[in-house]
Amino acid sequence: MWRDNELYDAQALEKKSAPHQRRQKPGLESGLDELSQLAPKGFSAGLHIRFASPLIYVRTYDEAWTKIYDENAYALRDPLVFWGLGVKGCSRWSAIKLPDPFNILGQARAFGLAFGAVVSHGPITSRTIVGIARDDREFTDEEIIRAVEIVKLLHISAEPPTELTQAQIEALRLLADGDRHTAAAAKLGISESAFKARLQSARVRLGARTTAQALKKAREYQLL
Repeated sequence: MWRDNELYDAQALEKKSAPHQRRQKPGLESGLDELSQLAPKGFSAGLHIRFASPLIYVRTYDEAWTKIYDENAYALRDPLVFWGLGVKGCSRWSAIKLPDPFNILGQARAFGLAFGAVVSHGPITSRTIVGIARDDREFTDEEIIRAVEIVKLLHISAEPPTELTQAQIEALRLLADGDRHTAAAAKLGISESAFKARLQSARVRLGARTTAQALKKAREYQLL
């Protein structure tokens, strides 16, 4: 149901590049890094879940497990997801007593996800749900408290823009309709350089590296 987001992998690659080549996103990047350190067997982070789909979805669980999870559409059946959508707060997996008819948590143990915690934060219209896992012991109270702090940081850092300027919307819509830069600029009665400047400002506003990514995000954020 949910799709993995390329952002975390891209940031991991950027860390290996020269410092002057890195594009920093301190809140989101540092938060995901801290989750990785806190969760030895990985984590799953669905940030700003809207209309049953997160705006950003990052997982670092065992790939074999995520393949099984996706192939069986377990996001639609996962008791941890149900808990996170129905409750705000935090809990150890072992304390959640919701039905698990597909034995999702039992299957996960075979891939090292023996102990875990889940954190749910934000309004129901834009909920963030994060799960963290380890294979050796339960998470301590202190670790769960830290996880809650990280999730709150991630939720704020991933907050999408609430609006674009009318000029930015017009520029993106023309491209979405199939117009090239020259034709779109002519329709707006502006120069091509001015049109490109509008696209650039839209990319910055949306936190997108390319115009194609800006279009994708604008649609996801329902700004077009």
